[in-house]
Amino acid sequence: MTTDLLTPIRHTAPVRSAASKVPEVTVYFWIIKVLTTGMGEAASDFLAHVFGPVPAVVLGGVVLVVALVVQFAVRRYVAWIYWTAIVAVSVFGTMAADVLHVGLGVTYAVSAPCFLAVLAAVFALWFRVEGTLSIHSIRTRRREAFYWSAVLATFALGTAAGDLTATIGLGYLGSIALYAAAIAVPAVAHRWIGLNAVTAFWSAYVITRPLGASVADWMAVGTSRGGLGLGLGPVTLSWTLAILGFVGYLAFSRKDVRSGPVA
Repeated sequence: MTTDLLTPIRHTAPVRSAASKVPEVTVYFWIIKVLTTGMGEAASDFLAHVFGPVPAVVLGGVVLVVALVVQFAVRRYVAWIYWTAIVAVSVFGTMAADVLHVGLGVTYAVSAPCFLAVLAAVFALWFRVEGTLSIHSIRTRRREAFYWSAVLATFALGTAAGDLTATIGLGYLGSIALYAAAIAVPAVAHRWIGLNAVTAFWSAYVITRPLGASVADWMAVGTSRGGLGLGLGPVTLSWTLAILGFVGYLAFSRKDVRSGPVA
């Protein structure tokens, strides 16, 4: 990727005039993003335990469709609608990776590269059609469709990657340390080496998934597996409450709403 990703090739009137459908990237964005990844990991496993794998996947799929329909229906970014869709994607993205592994016997070493290829294909098509991968350009239905396709692929990829590192010897704490260090790399590269903002953003975005999921798994699993043994239900509930708190604050303060037009 080059710095050309920062500048859309096509500028149309609807893109200039339409309201943004995504939040401004602030520290709150990254906090909530990590929280949704952990909550999605714990909630997916909790729902599968309570209802069974098949009903849980069906329920997760229905909630995802409804959340995205509402997100596409609104004409501008609305905090609670957007983050509800992200949570739904997080839960279903986890289920997608788990279905391949548990249901079909596909190893994480195979599924992770496959999800990476899917994400690369989404990015390639998105850039070919729209000329940009910048989230500040999400002002048309088509770009929004590309955006949510990429988001879903990042969650599935991150789930597979996090489970892969946890099962090949690193464990949950080792995975947390690995991804905590990895997520700093795009920020450092952007700040001091000149990595363009779009590449840095999407690189960090992918890494938030295995980071948050590893923390949630570590909190939920038993001490015999190297965790705190808090359980899936309490972890799901506590992370959900944290998300509600931050999203409620943003809905009230509007600190994540971009002001002014974006070229």
